[in-house]
Amino acid sequence: MVKTNKGWNIAANIVMVLLSFLALAPFVLLIIASLTDESVAMTFGYSYFPQKWSISAYQYIASQAGRLGRAYMMTILVTAVGTGVGVMITALLGYMLSNPALPGRKWLNLYVVFTMLFNGGLVPTYIMYVKTFAIKNTIFGLIVPNLLCSAFLVMLVRNYFENSIPRDLYEAARIDGASEFQTFFRVALPLSTPILATIGLMMGLAYWNDWQNGLYYLSDQSANLKTIQNILNDINTNIAYLASNSTAGVSVTDLPTQTARMAIAVVGILPILVIYPFFQKYFAKGITMGAVKG
Repeated sequence: MVKTNKGWNIAANIVMVLLSFLALAPFVLLIIASLTDESVAMTFGYSYFPQKWSISAYQYIASQAGRLGRAYMMTILVTAVGTGVGVMITALLGYMLSNPALPGRKWLNLYVVFTMLFNGGLVPTYIMYVKTFAIKNTIFGLIVPNLLCSAFLVMLVRNYFENSIPRDLYEAARIDGASEFQTFFRVALPLSTPILATIGLMMGLAYWNDWQNGLYYLSDQSANLKTIQNILNDINTNIAYLASNSTAGVSVTDLPTQTARMAIAVVGILPILVIYPFFQKYFAKGITMGAVKG
């Protein structure tokens, strides 16, 4: 039996090493591609062992430091504000739905779950945000659309509050004279670090990688509000236009094309790669505990 378990452990470790390599391989290739010479990348494509190295892509980024730096700071601001407010809204709604004494609780849960299956569609949503909320060409255009929290995350939080925190703690707080807000902030929140870190990571990734809101709700007059993802999208569009309309005196290989895109992608994902390992343990624990319904 011991030998069998040892054999399974070795096999499992080998499989996990292979899966880890497969997960890391695209990121390694991305970094190597950003350091590949442009002409080599255009001629031979991307390789883990390029024939010629170059930092020209990062020199191009340095030449755009003002524009990219502003976009980077805007991305950090939008991600921090959107994630913080979004986590609080999700936690408040999940806490409310976890209360068995809430009047109409079943209907409210049904209302939230219904949004997982159906939505108003892009055109009505756009009209509502632009005409009713007037968020076009404002920073709220980057925050508000994603702020209306995901029903999936609400259900995770609700299940966590309902099944992972004993109801006796809530009752004890109420007996001591605590209001619902005091119970939420002094009892529920301190005990919900794993699930809050989990949904915070999900929301943070969504805000950091979002480019659609900038495309929909920001025009050229609001270029100073664009995030790093929008700038990357603009550069991709401009590069494609220049490459397709290059004159005889301009070589396509002289344009900041493939390697510049890879370099900007590296700059864009670097903070996520640095932060994620610190939240990984909370992520796994929060998903497990929040998804279980007793």
